[in-house]
Amino acid sequence: MPTLAARMSRAKPSAIMAVAEKAKQLKAAGRDIVSFSIGVPNFLPGEHVYAAVREALARDSGQYGSNRGADALLDAFLKHLEQGGLTGYTRKNVATGIGAKHVLYNLAEALLDPGDTIAFAVPYWTTYVDIAEIVDAKMRLLPCPASQNYKLTPAQLDAALPGVKVFLFNNPNNPTGMVYTRDEIAALADVLVKHPDVWVICDDIYNRMVFDGVGYHNFVNARPELRDRVIHVDSISKTYGMPGWRVGFIAGPEMVAQAFTTLNSNHITNVPEIVTAAAVAALSGPQDVPAQKCAEFQARRDQVLAAMNAIPGVVCPRPEGAFYVFPDISCAFGKSHNGVKIANDVDFCNALLEAKGVACVPGSAFGEPHALRISYTCPAEQLPKGLERFREFFAELA
Repeated sequence: MPTLAARMSRAKPSAIMAVAEKAKQLKAAGRDIVSFSIGVPNFLPGEHVYAAVREALARDSGQYGSNRGADALLDAFLKHLEQGGLTGYTRKNVATGIGAKHVLYNLAEALLDPGDTIAFAVPYWTTYVDIAEIVDAKMRLLPCPASQNYKLTPAQLDAALPGVKVFLFNNPNNPTGMVYTRDEIAALADVLVKHPDVWVICDDIYNRMVFDGVGYHNFVNARPELRDRVIHVDSISKTYGMPGWRVGFIAGPEMVAQAFTTLNSNHITNVPEIVTAAAVAALSGPQDVPAQKCAEFQARRDQVLAAMNAIPGVVCPRPEGAFYVFPDISCAFGKSHNGVKIANDVDFCNALLEAKGVACVPGSAFGEPHALRISYTCPAEQLPKGLERFREFFAELA
């Protein structure tokens, strides 16, 4: 019998989606479930996006589009970059894909040969490992525990980069919600300058979701000489409440954008015309919905952080972006809940879901088995209920 390609033995389904699916099944069976699992924004874009789609439908050509992306979409993204402080890019420096996940996969195909090394911090977004394994790259993981606020230090980075082909950097971070300050970015950029043979991918998809006035900062503005090696990744999914529309972007050196476009010609051909119209409207139109949701998520962050800080033994660095909190719950290991032993983060999350109907993703899915991820994008009325159940669960541990 024919066999599958060897790479399929390295491909794994999403751990996050597995938790979400289990919660969905329990809910379908009649359980009252509060889901803190999947990282979806849970809001819809402004009406101007839907108006643009209706207009596009009326004049749909039904034809193939550009492998790089429609000019209108490229221009809208360039303007979006400028508003975020990244200037000097042209259409030749940018390209579009089917969401940030596809964009990252294309970049891995373009930059990494089998056996090359990619480095990134731990905790990491689960897909980083999955993509690296599929393209048969080696990984250099840089542990950043709660004791260092889940942030990479310049000394760590400097020690890790020799022999690395690609450094992948996520800011604001998923799963921790941590945001690097201007000074922290500058210090890391100084290190990157010392390693001229390393490509740098900046996964910036939460760059408009930053709290407390910290702001979004990047390596290119800190050290302009890095422009020829830095590739920025962005998406409409989180900022605009459009994860299902599947539009992602890159901005970087012209040779990378061209390689990306060539891969598109073989993978996806183009972003669909109707989806392009929606993305252009989101990027170019009123920004009141993203601004409102950012303020709302900051208030939710405060709720979750207060709840975590009130639980003895839980350690929770203060996140300043995205919509995640990543508490270290290892104080519960070795205890039990109603006779159910809790040896690790997976046991904890399973027991919490079964006993209290609260779904969280174990930290081991992100490379940090002492923690778990709380995504606080659930319906507003469910957040306090879920947090109270979380507190009750800890109080009942023996």
